[in-house]
Amino acid sequence: MEILEKPLPKPTAEDYAAARLLEALVEARLALEFLERGLVRNAAGKAFQAWKALLAALLRLELDKLLQAAKTEEEKRWLMERAVPRIPTTRMKTLSQLLEEIGHTGISPWTDKALNLHEYQYNGPDPDLAVSMYRTRAEAAKDVVLLVAELTRRAEALKARVKWTTELEEALRALKEQLK
Repeated sequence: MEILEKPLPKPTAEDYAAARLLEALVEARLALEFLERGLVRNAAGKAFQAWKALLAALLRLELDKLLQAAKTEEEKRWLMERAVPRIPTTRMKTLSQLLEEIGHTGISPWTDKALNLHEYQYNGPDPDLAVSMYRTRAEAAKDVVLLVAELTRRAEALKARVKWTTELEEALRALKEQLK
């Protein structure tokens, strides 16, 4: 877990995507550990953080394509200076839509699920659905598992695109084992 305490490489560095992918895998494992302890709101928060880290890795890997697709210089600057290094929560939906446009099919609905879990983390279950999209803890717990499984699938698909290390391999193996 000390992996999460290391400083991240600069977003312009080649190994930034690998570092964020490792962060995603470690956060996803923590989400499952919290679920095992019955801490669903904490698990929802970790699943959200894991997804956000995955988006950061994807945005860095696809930065050239995203810059080509950008319509204005201001949008290009925003992508380089804000989107990739910070992944603003309020713009995750837009960033996922951009990733969809350049070939990451189906990522937008998963980002919506991550954002719903983020909301649940703060508001908990809500039978009236006024402040949370989850009526029960069980509904949220199921989505944590579904999101982590999708993250695992997408992370594994990136093996050939990032500098794959033994740390990444071990984190992926452990996460897949925990999902069983």
